[in-house]
Amino acid sequence: MTYCIAAQLDAGLVFLSDTRTNAGVDAIATARKMTVFEEPRDRVMVMMTAGNLAISQSVRQVLIEGGEGIRSLWTARDMFDAASIVGDAVRQVRRRDANALREAGIDFNVSLLFGGQIGSERMRLFNVYAAGNFIEATPENCYFQIGEAKYGKPIIDRVIRPSLPLGEAAKCALISMDSTLKSNISVGLPLDLLVYEVDSLRVTRFVSIDEKNSYFRMIRDTWGQRLRQVFGEIHDPEWDAGADVEFPLTRSDEGERWGQPMRATRADSFRG
Repeated sequence: MTYCIAAQLDAGLVFLSDTRTNAGVDAIATARKMTVFEEPRDRVMVMMTAGNLAISQSVRQVLIEGGEGIRSLWTARDMFDAASIVGDAVRQVRRRDANALREAGIDFNVSLLFGGQIGSERMRLFNVYAAGNFIEATPENCYFQIGEAKYGKPIIDRVIRPSLPLGEAAKCALISMDSTLKSNISVGLPLDLLVYEVDSLRVTRFVSIDEKNSYFRMIRDTWGQRLRQVFGEIHDPEWDAGADVEFPLTRSDEGERWGQPMRATRADSFRG
């Protein structure tokens, strides 16, 4: 499996992906899932993939080497045009492989995050689906996740906003990844983190993060400690709503119906 997150902010774009592709009892494999298409001073495009590794690698090769009827990303007029090219590549691989996969009992499973900037056009970020169609990030929904998204979603929902500085957004993405690593063995190190600054038209910050990275180790230790600290500072539940109780768990306006659990009685039981 995998976990990838991308966020579109006023200051730029943040991309983060893991590299685990298999996590069996005695077989752990890795492959990089982030690909950068860069022509400095003209365009920077970043693609991250999740799903069936053979499918995602085929899509990547079609985009790099070209395919029948597939235009080059290097000639795309703008990011919407580039996302359409990525979608066309997904559909070409689907036409070639979907029937054979279906006969083998395998779904055509792939999803991609694709974003960047071309020339003077604004930055854009897209989530491309297995059918080749896609949606675009908006100020109201400025990030996308693919893969094992549920474990790292709560911190992203609470923190990520378009106005967030790039450093804080990268920190938030890493905390989201750490939460996923903690709860799911199918996601693993090393990580690829890329931060793109708006209008720079080149990769400005990139790092591959393994278990020896001092910043990520600090994130893992500090986040766990602070969670336990905050948890300890929250009041335990008070069941009696007395005058001296600041946050009673029970409601003062609870009627007979909602003040009691729903009970089954012996009279309701089946009698054979």
